[in-house]
Amino acid sequence: MKNLLLATAVTATLQLSLESNAEAAQVKEVNFDSNNQNLVGNLYLPDDYQEGDKLPAVVVTGAWTTVKEQMPATYAEAMADRGYVVLAFDFRNWGESEGNERQLEDPTNKTQDIIAAANYLTTRPEVDANRIAGLGICASAGYMADAAVQSDDLKAIALVAPWLHDREIVNEVYGGEESVQSLIGISQKAQTKYETTGELSLIPAASDSDPNAVMQQAPYYTDPERGAIPEYVNEFNLASWFGWLTYDAISTADELNKPVKIIHSETAAIPQGAQEFYSRLSGEKNELWLEDVSQFDFYDNPEAVATASNAVAKYFEETL
Repeated sequence: MKNLLLATAVTATLQLSLESNAEAAQVKEVNFDSNNQNLVGNLYLPDDYQEGDKLPAVVVTGAWTTVKEQMPATYAEAMADRGYVVLAFDFRNWGESEGNERQLEDPTNKTQDIIAAANYLTTRPEVDANRIAGLGICASAGYMADAAVQSDDLKAIALVAPWLHDREIVNEVYGGEESVQSLIGISQKAQTKYETTGELSLIPAASDSDPNAVMQQAPYYTDPERGAIPEYVNEFNLASWFGWLTYDAISTADELNKPVKIIHSETAAIPQGAQEFYSRLSGEKNELWLEDVSQFDFYDNPEAVATASNAVAKYFEETL
């Protein structure tokens, strides 16, 4: 096992060294609609892309509360370096995309937006419309899986550091049934307030010191050298709790019969959710478990990103 891990690390390091000398991907700003609202995205092309080429494509989505310039951009660049056309975009109510309910983490909306993104890729001249895949990171792994069930455009998916929960895991993570129901009540009040007055109920999404923030000790989100970039709005809409806490991402596995690759670590977030999800998949599936890789390492650690991207690219090459 140690020799295998060493070989993997050496391979990842070599790949990273080669990529550091590669030219940057070509990036185009694009716009497309989801539920009659404009979504803004970045389309990444391999640096050696030639007009007329039709390449396999990937929709990349990130962790909750994030925008396209964070870990979606990191993986989009990595996958473009590996020969794919890649679309990273802002969901409705996030980043540069339209929507009045800002900072709303809504699994249904985000799933619909992924479906719209995959459909948009079928219209692009750079894309082979029969070879489109999805790459979901953290919370959006569940949305990506749902989108793959609902959309014929997505032929395979990969889930990196997937946050996949059901009611049991929600209760474990959020302090038990009573605490969960309290958060749902707060969410419903916030939604009623918005519908009545148009006023949003926003609190900090992440903080190293504010006890009111949703995420505590989450350095990716608070470090300007990592995720605390200018494009990121560090706010969480309290109306999000209802949709998020009642969402059962694990049950989606029962309906998913397309190729699925899972990349995770026992030291990352809720690995038990990924394990249960994987066990319930009945179709083509493959998993890679890395040792001592944290959730945030998967977002931007060069070695973790290179290892995950290599595995995803290889899997899509085999399954698309």
